[in-house]
Amino acid sequence: MPPSPSAQVIVVGAGAAGVFGAIACAEAAPSATVHLFEAGREPLAKVRISGGGRCNVTHACFDPAVLVNHYPRGSRALRGPFSQFQPKDTIAWFQRLGIALKTEADGRMFPTTDDSATIVEGLLGEARRRGITLHCGQAVTGITQRDHGFTVAVKEEPSWRCDRLLLATGSSALGYRLAQSLGHTLVPPVPSLFTFNVADPDLHALAGVSVEDVALTLHLDQGKPLKQRGPLLVTHWGLSGPAILKLSAFGAVDLHRQRYRASLGVNWLPHLSQDDVRQTLLDLKQNQGKRLMVSFSPFPALSRRLWLYLLQRRVGLDRDLTWANLSKGQLQGLVTELTQGRYAIAGRGVFKDEFVTCGGVALKEVDFKTLESRRCPGLHFAGEILDIDGITGGFNFQNAWTTGWLAGRAMARAGSANKTSAPGQTLDPAKNRQSG
Repeated sequence: MPPSPSAQVIVVGAGAAGVFGAIACAEAAPSATVHLFEAGREPLAKVRISGGGRCNVTHACFDPAVLVNHYPRGSRALRGPFSQFQPKDTIAWFQRLGIALKTEADGRMFPTTDDSATIVEGLLGEARRRGITLHCGQAVTGITQRDHGFTVAVKEEPSWRCDRLLLATGSSALGYRLAQSLGHTLVPPVPSLFTFNVADPDLHALAGVSVEDVALTLHLDQGKPLKQRGPLLVTHWGLSGPAILKLSAFGAVDLHRQRYRASLGVNWLPHLSQDDVRQTLLDLKQNQGKRLMVSFSPFPALSRRLWLYLLQRRVGLDRDLTWANLSKGQLQGLVTELTQGRYAIAGRGVFKDEFVTCGGVALKEVDFKTLESRRCPGLHFAGEILDIDGITGGFNFQNAWTTGWLAGRAMARAGSANKTSAPGQTLDPAKNRQSG
């Protein structure tokens, strides 16, 4: 049997977490041999399409205690890691590559080029400079733990051997199976970050209408209602926008259990109290009595198209109704609709191409100082394979950078210790052969 190729470190998955982890390892241990396996034809595919092709690298939130609040799952586990590597460190790291980031009004950070290729090329260039060997189109199909390391089976290729192993396979079903084969428990993965389908053709006709600030309440079958506030966008299938996406992330597990059927409360005017809204309408009734209610929107935050929809389709007011003829009951119905409207969620949509899941490797089975498995020594995790997910805005990439960095450096330290204990071992994969 021919000898198996060998490496000190193997990383499975060439996404953001895997590439960053491989680089971090090679940075900390320049003499280490690091091999990176990717089942797809291209590395960093998700990075390339993220942010509409601009790549939302991270978020300008520099307090770890505040940063963790943007993670529906994993917030407690990430508190320590973010004290070691947070968005400030991400900015500085890319700056060392000559890649400057800019901050937009909502806190999202992008490369100043507004081109994800800047990030992709920067990461791959650094990987090459660090001597990392990339194997694309080579899927890892199985992993066996052995004395002092692992045997890694690669589809239609010879098996490899390594001392340390990083699983950074994202939400890949194969990655989950590999983790389970090495003794790990899987929290069932379900979608996160999605839009809400609302079966209302009249609402769909408003596609493209946005409101800068709404307050949302998601009413679930069990537990307390979930609340979010922020921009909302009407789409051809229902509702989207940052506020909806945040709500979908925090309600992901419950919504999956309820087959994406729930009630959504919408306050279109959260900056006003109900009494303020009522008084505005009463003033119009008194001072603009002869005017048709449909002739203008009295609330600058609401476009006339949205105002007409709320008046006619939601409250059922006649198109020819004047302010003076608005009854007390109709007025109260309009106040309720503007501040406490209810919409039936009838399913979920996909948020662009940025598919995020919650679920994954159970966090209690991982040491978050090193991202090393508590079940399988020498095995590390990074990125979305863990039961961690963030809301939209660069938080999922920050999780990838942070966990990849910590895992890579931990593998480098372990590799140095192994090298010291076995001074005769070479780190050159062409020379470090073992009989299979």
